[in-house]
Amino acid sequence: MTPASPKQAATVLLLRDGTPGLEVYLLRRTRGMPFAGGMTAYPGGGVDPRDGDVETAWAGPPPAEWAHAFGCDERTARELVCAAVRETFEEAGVLLAGAAAGDVVPDVSGEDWEAQRQALLARELSLAELLADRGLALRSDLLRPFAHWITPPAEPRRYDTKFFAAALPVGQEARHVTGEADEVSWLTPSAALAEMTAGTRPMLPPTIHTLGQLEPFPDVAAALAGSPPEPLHPICPSFDDEPDGRWAVLPDGTRIRMVVPLPS
Repeated sequence: MTPASPKQAATVLLLRDGTPGLEVYLLRRTRGMPFAGGMTAYPGGGVDPRDGDVETAWAGPPPAEWAHAFGCDERTARELVCAAVRETFEEAGVLLAGAAAGDVVPDVSGEDWEAQRQALLARELSLAELLADRGLALRSDLLRPFAHWITPPAEPRRYDTKFFAAALPVGQEARHVTGEADEVSWLTPSAALAEMTAGTRPMLPPTIHTLGQLEPFPDVAAALAGSPPEPLHPICPSFDDEPDGRWAVLPDGTRIRMVVPLPS
């Protein structure tokens, strides 16, 4: 069979400094989702065609720099950065935008903001239109490239996903606002991985691997300064079925045991 063509997607490791150290915002996708139901993941999703609108006000590294980082064309780079910002607002209620370079909107939790977030979800409003209405610019400088994963060819649903890292803006709070998740958590990478190992927090290999990459960083500043944690290259795992379970095998030989959600 001809493999499905991967869909461009963006996901964001939203970070904050918590009492136990560096924490990352995680969603547990509802079991009914057609892709990765019951799995813990980061906010993110597929690119919307309007994410490439050139009218989007922009502050920070231009699309050409992102294209170089991710090895893609400028149009795709623009779409990916916009998708990262849009999905973070849609799924966590956090907006990486400001009125000027160096400025971040401090609060996006009011009823008027919620109405626009819902309009984004319904595709009645584009990110470019929301920013123009508010007199804001997308802050690409708040994002860092982090990783690049591609779903294996054998899978019926495939994504070419770029992972970004970003700090939670001062004054904003991540909120459980997405209908695609039944639980949200701020956890240290170590705590999240411990729950995965115990079998209580199933994750896909990209989430497991990127949490491991985050684990050595003591705080948000270090994580952003160290992003990406290794030279960016697309990772497309293969799978081995063994007597002790299913394993994802990365190109460098790293093996990640798959933990799937228990039947409800």
